[in-house]
Amino acid sequence: MKLKKEDLLLYAITDSSIGGFEKLKEDIIKAIDGGITILQLREKNIDEEEYIRRASVIKKICNERNVLFIVNDNVNVALKSGADGVHVGISDMDVKEIRKLAGDDFIIGATAKTVKQAKDAYDAGADYLGVGAVFSSGTKKDAIRISKEELNDIVTSVSIPSVAIGGINKENIKDIGCKKICGVALVNSIFGASDICAETKKLKKEISTYLYKGGEE
Repeated sequence: MKLKKEDLLLYAITDSSIGGFEKLKEDIIKAIDGGITILQLREKNIDEEEYIRRASVIKKICNERNVLFIVNDNVNVALKSGADGVHVGISDMDVKEIRKLAGDDFIIGATAKTVKQAKDAYDAGADYLGVGAVFSSGTKKDAIRISKEELNDIVTSVSIPSVAIGGINKENIKDIGCKKICGVALVNSIFGASDICAETKKLKKEISTYLYKGGEE
């Protein structure tokens, strides 16, 4: 399955610390109903066997609702659960090695904080980039922020699509300062909301308005 840039418009990343796995499943369905276009399962504190089990369950939910499913960091979990792809950070498994292992149809996302990292990921065979942090992040308190100029330089340095990530919410989407992105990646703005479905609809409207009707060039 090859990625289309519109698949990245509203990229939801889970945070299971907000509640247990049963709640997470319910919350994912609400987010899908609200209009997310792709989902990344991020689990940091469970063993691999449980990660595979959870990923397999979430993959089924996404399949039934025609939403792309990505696993964070762990290529083995992604492959064993039947995920559509994996997203890897700068210090994770090399994109080129993942491509050899997983094949051409497997979606690979890579984090980029510099132009060099973006070009390296592109040359290695990444399908998209996650670029940030564009704002201060409550999820990753040690995340290094990048400027609007850096975001523009990174996004325009390669031909693959990019999503902005880091501290984004419906109030600051208009301040991202780069209309070359294809979407935004969100954690707390979706899964920390009191009404996930309603908030997701608002977020989708805001990013669509920013990218296609307004915002800075």
